[in-house]
Amino acid sequence: MGVNIAKVDVTEQPGLSGRFIITSLPTIYHCKDGVFRKYQGARTKDDFLSYVDEQKWQAVEPVSSWLGPSSFLMNSMSALFKLSMFIRRCHNYMTEQLGMPVWGSYVIFGLATLFSGLALGLLLVFIADFVFPSRRFSSQEYYQKKQTMEQARLIQRQEDEHEADGEEDDDEEEEEDDDSDVWRKRRGSPEGRPEPKGQGLSDEALRKRVVGNRGEEDEEEDT
Repeated sequence: MGVNIAKVDVTEQPGLSGRFIITSLPTIYHCKDGVFRKYQGARTKDDFLSYVDEQKWQAVEPVSSWLGPSSFLMNSMSALFKLSMFIRRCHNYMTEQLGMPVWGSYVIFGLATLFSGLALGLLLVFIADFVFPSRRFSSQEYYQKKQTMEQARLIQRQEDEHEADGEEDDDEEEEEDDDSDVWRKRRGSPEGRPEPKGQGLSDEALRKRVVGNRGEEDEEEDT
């Protein structure tokens, strides 16, 4: 009939198992001119013969190109299956031949996975920085702009501090003016009015009395 038939043991060829995504056994594929079709018919000899002689395979939809065994995706799947089989063999060797406990094998593979991921991440970062260098760190304009912004921020901070000091001085002057006004009121009324009780006391005594009365008023307000 001019038909070639091949049989593969997926336990011995994990790469082909991943390349064709074998999920059940047996799995049968029809291939002609590089186009693959998955056989879904009955598993008898007559059905196989009629599938080829009567060209029933033409009515079956072929495997898409991106899922074909030669595509990049299936090549990656094949490599992944091979890696998994290699890890399994290493695990069996360490536990059966070297007598290592199972948890020890798991720890070794966990550390190997961790460090390999870190190394791959650093490699990708270096490649990205080399291919797409950051303009922020490679341009002199960035450093000049940053220095200008820092100087402007410093000047603004100094101006704010100067304004705050000026406001504190103004507050102190206002308090002194208030004290002097209160002292004048307590010392005596304007000309033509009778002076308050306490006339004849010295200026120093009157000032102390004014300060004491003001302190008592502040305490009353606090309570």
